[in-house]
Amino acid sequence: MNPPRTSPSPKVRATLYVAADLLDEARNTAVHLAGFPARLTLTKLVENALRAELLRLKQAYHQGQNFPPRDEDLRGGRPIAA
Repeated sequence: MNPPRTSPSPKVRATLYVAADLLDEARNTAVHLAGFPARLTLTKLVENALRAELLRLKQAYHQGQNFPPRDEDLRGGRPIAA
């Protein structure tokens, strides 16, 4: 018996600032691997990288569990000093 299919989350637009050279390298990679067999898109590349980093952070800082939902939206501006 096959496991039940879950529908993917809808895509939403996000505006982020990243280093120009990092974005250029990501775009080059997506173009190079766009065809068979990888069929990579910039969206897939970013989603895969973000999922991998989120998993790493959960394991490192939250016993592998999801972080609790936030109570407010992120604030823009300078990062909080450590």
